[in-house]
Amino acid sequence: MELTDALDFIRGRREGVLTTLRRDGRPQLSNIMYAVGPDDAIRISVTATRAKTKNLQRDPRASLYVVGDTFWAYVVVDGPAVLTPVASDPNDATVDELVDLYRSMAGEHDNWDEYRTAMVADQRLVVRITPTSSYGMIGN
Repeated sequence: MELTDALDFIRGRREGVLTTLRRDGRPQLSNIMYAVGPDDAIRISVTATRAKTKNLQRDPRASLYVVGDTFWAYVVVDGPAVLTPVASDPNDATVDELVDLYRSMAGEHDNWDEYRTAMVADQRLVVRITPTSSYGMIGN
């Protein structure tokens, strides 16, 4: 499957399963929401304490599985992940990116100041996956 076709398929969706690798090599699967940016990077909001975050800090290999309208339509995109710093101030670059990510998935928030404060309290950061390969079935 061509990477451009895979990105077109996942761009219109928001939910998927992120696969990271545990220390012993077994997969760790997590249901997540994501957005694909104009640069084709897949962005995911995560917290610093989650297993997926710790796995990606240790081993940046990631896969995202996205199902289509039927069980038989799906795409898997693989690529290395880069993690932003953990949000430490409501006005830092990480929180700005989290705001952009929220807007791309859900539009405007009722109270951006409250949201920004919550991102710091939650120890949130952004995972950016750069797609390098893909496979799946998007026809029939």
